Amino acid sequence: MKKSYISRRRFIGTASTLAIGTAAFRLKPVSDEDITRKPGKDIVSIVRVKDGNISKAVEEAIELLGGIKSVTRGKNKIMLKPNLTGDSPVFTTKPIVVKTLAQLMQKAGKEVMIGEGSAAAASFNVINNEIFRTKRREILDRMQQHVFDTLGYSEIAKSLNIPLINLHSGEIVEVPLRNGYAAKSVKIHKSLTEIDLLCSVPMMKTHTLATVTLAMKNLIGLYPGTEYYAVRSWLHDRAAEAGSPGIAYEVIDMNNAVKTGLSVIDASTAMEGNGPSDGTLVDMGLIIAGTCPLATDMVGAALMGFEINEIPAIVLAHKSGMLPAGFDEIEIRGLKIDQCKHQFVKPDIYDWKAINKFWGVKEL
Repeated sequence: MKKSYISRRRFIGTASTLAIGTAAFRLKPVSDEDITRKPGKDIVSIVRVKDGNISKAVEEAIELLGGIKSVTRGKNKIMLKPNLTGDSPVFTTKPIVVKTLAQLMQKAGKEVMIGEGSAAAASFNVINNEIFRTKRREILDRMQQHVFDTLGYSEIAKSLNIPLINLHSGEIVEVPLRNGYAAKSVKIHKSLTEIDLLCSVPMMKTHTLATVTLAMKNLIGLYPGTEYYAVRSWLHDRAAEAGSPGIAYEVIDMNNAVKTGLSVIDASTAMEGNGPSDGTLVDMGLIIAGTCPLATDMVGAALMGFEINEIPAIVLAHKSGMLPAGFDEIEIRGLKIDQCKHQFVKPDIYDWKAINKFWGVKEL
């Protein structure tokens, strides 16, 4: 993958929707008590979407992990975090995936909510085709409500009687990090410290800064814009200054700050090339699920035709001691990687620091 500079038009189109250290430990799956789980292995399921029935594929993927009661055992308060970088259904998590997960969790007696902090949208922090940094709450709050409304998430919340959480603003708390990479602590919405389990629900995409968007990268949307600016520009500035490869520092820092216990990748339709918004759609027809975000991302990246060492966040996760260290520590259920692997067109990789220096900073 080559590094390159980007035209102003393409940069605006891409940047406007960017979901823009650690001691050794194991990202434990929440289903450790599942007696069907092989000792020492993290489970990831791969399921084909048949006859367009995405909901059924999601249900099957969860069943292959041991069932919703198993993956949420001991976890009562759960947040679903979709990938809503902007207000277009072309490059965001399909609502049916999140709705199905919410219904499964409600049937299991869980308290469910949906949370997101979107990156950008026209008429809010994208004006006349130019993107602006902003941490102004009135702009970010209106933008987030617009995204929820436009993509159908407000309707889901109303029909299921579950709250929508705008992660950009509200009560923000500081969480210390053990050997953080971009910072010694992160600021997050208080609700993220009160849940028992976070479920990351990304759309499978390539990404011009992160190489891919999968479960771990999706958590960039947890950084509140009122603290880090949209499109997390202040955060990316600091990480770049610290030497972050791509945006791996800020990805790993957030993954260490919250309790991700389930990941469900929406690969019903994916994106290749210069994602997360300017790429080409790919009909993958898959749902991938796992209780360890790193394991799930390793499988997801392999399905996209990437080597693990091509994904900066995965490389950094392994360097910091996260497990699984290799595919021999992952049990794949359902389809096998070779049965449904597709070689994605790889993105041009852009350097955040160079882009900012070239274009300058505009702020609302």
